Amino acid sequence: MQSKRRKFLKLTGLTGLGIAGGGLLKGLSAATNFPAQLNPPSLNKNIMPAEKDASFGKTQLSVIGMYGAWAAGLTQNRLPAFSFRKKEWKHIDEWRKVARTRLRERLTIPVIEGIPAVQIKKQYEYDGLHIEEISWQLPYGRATDAIVLKPLNQKGRLPGILAFHDHGGNKYFGTRKITRTADKRHPLIVAHQEAYYEGLAWANEVAKRGYVVMVPDAFPFASRRVMLQDVPEHLRRELNDNDPERPENIEAYNQWAGEHEHIMAKSLFSAGTTWPGVFFAEDQKALDVLCARKDVDASRIGCGGLSGGGMRTVFMGGLDERIKCAVCVGFMTTWQDFLLHKSFTHTWMAYVPLLPNELDFPEILGLRAPLPTMVLNDNEDELYTLPEMKRADEILQQVYKKAGAQDRYKCTYYPGLHKFDKQMQGDAFDWFDRWLKG
Repeated sequence: MQSKRRKFLKLTGLTGLGIAGGGLLKGLSAATNFPAQLNPPSLNKNIMPAEKDASFGKTQLSVIGMYGAWAAGLTQNRLPAFSFRKKEWKHIDEWRKVARTRLRERLTIPVIEGIPAVQIKKQYEYDGLHIEEISWQLPYGRATDAIVLKPLNQKGRLPGILAFHDHGGNKYFGTRKITRTADKRHPLIVAHQEAYYEGLAWANEVAKRGYVVMVPDAFPFASRRVMLQDVPEHLRRELNDNDPERPENIEAYNQWAGEHEHIMAKSLFSAGTTWPGVFFAEDQKALDVLCARKDVDASRIGCGGLSGGGMRTVFMGGLDERIKCAVCVGFMTTWQDFLLHKSFTHTWMAYVPLLPNELDFPEILGLRAPLPTMVLNDNEDELYTLPEMKRADEILQQVYKKAGAQDRYKCTYYPGLHKFDKQMQGDAFDWFDRWLKG
């Protein structure tokens, strides 16, 4: 199975989350002025013993060569300014309020007013589920398509799950990556689900357990993707949007879209926002739609996803308290791992300028403490180093222990490559059941 997956990933170019990305790490000047309400504990205190073991020597190799040791030293052996692990932070509620405010500032989340008007495009039954194909129009871009799945003949309000699809270097597809709505599937979706999900459509599988599951297309995937006809001709490279479902055309588009990521990222930075900020703004609108449904119990909402879906879970779970249970799959490590080892395996979508000075990556998800949180990792995941995955786990353990909620955090490691297979799905669904149905 693993050898077949390696071959598939190599042939399709779907390794990682996309093209090489880069963070915008800079040292935080001692002269930085914080607003009074966001005045953090001293940046020079709380040297963390656990971080000393993670020191990066000058003779070690990094993805940025000899600059690795210097760059790592900008934040090394110092707890981030807004880390709950600092002694100065005594109360979880006080810390969360201040740290979330800073995170929102760094994300510069675009404002999208109101709950979008939803159009039901199609309803039908399949796989023991009632399925709705819906869409809504945001103030910009093309309409967002989403799929809603729930058990047939279910009465009353059910707990809801906002299911995030992965990146996979595949922007042509979105919702279809983790759903199945007909016996016939696109051959590239068959291959994708075999490679990452052991052939399963995980949104279907969890819906069968008694949930209303919504899967929206993310920015800029599938219905939200950048269309070739909408960019200047000199950027199209003789590609077009004709006959888009042909596998060779999809593969050509995905190659183009991967190479377009640096343009999108630079343009978003130039607009005064960030890619994770746009993700969060649009995912929050999807959450609004899910919570507004008459068949959903808005007090019992979970979210989760693999890879890029795991990244979206980190930000959504960390910032929106309507998410009562979060499951992050295949996207948990530290900023140092990206900096020194793995930025080239990741998309531009993951980075928030300056934030590493203030919160380590796992601490974003830790902002939801003491709400239930699960992290699922693969020991041989190509996107991270195992030591940094484990260090991220230790950080989250420390946050939840200090919050007095050790029983509400769980991290599990599985053999194999980057994936969300049947065993992992079962464990994730059991976690949802425990906290959303108990």
